[in-house]
Amino acid sequence: MDIIEYLFPVSSTAHTLAAVIWVGGMFFAHMVLRPSLLAEAPPLRLAIWSRVFSRFFAWVWAAAIVLPATGYAMVFVDFGGFAAAGRHVTVMHIIGWIMVTLFAFLFFQPYAAFQRAVGRKDWPEAGMRLIAIRRIVTTNLILGLFVVGAGVSGRFWG
Repeated sequence: MDIIEYLFPVSSTAHTLAAVIWVGGMFFAHMVLRPSLLAEAPPLRLAIWSRVFSRFFAWVWAAAIVLPATGYAMVFVDFGGFAAAGRHVTVMHIIGWIMVTLFAFLFFQPYAAFQRAVGRKDWPEAGMRLIAIRRIVTTNLILGLFVVGAGVSGRFWG
């Protein structure tokens, strides 16, 4: 068995794990952590979010690199290109790049401003930036859940 034969199973596994980490992390943050922190005073809540984001976003950057790299490896090595890969792969490809773009914007704009505000202990400003972050994460969570659904069910689309 040559190395090309191992590329699809390795790429598929890495791709799936990266998606689970990113989408699962957003689900946890939005549906579990956020409601749990609402009872805390803003300085504590925002400081916790600052620490959570700094750790989670490192994982998201890794996923944002792994997902396209492994996706393209599967498309071009296993399927021979997008034409043979199925519509669901094109859907995942387009939505995946939208998600990466939204995350990059989130990271370099509202998150960077959020971190500066937390550093200054400007809690009202940090709170406003957190709202912007939450909206983008909510959008990416919805898109991510749709992409997971497409990945799981797409081969049955016909």
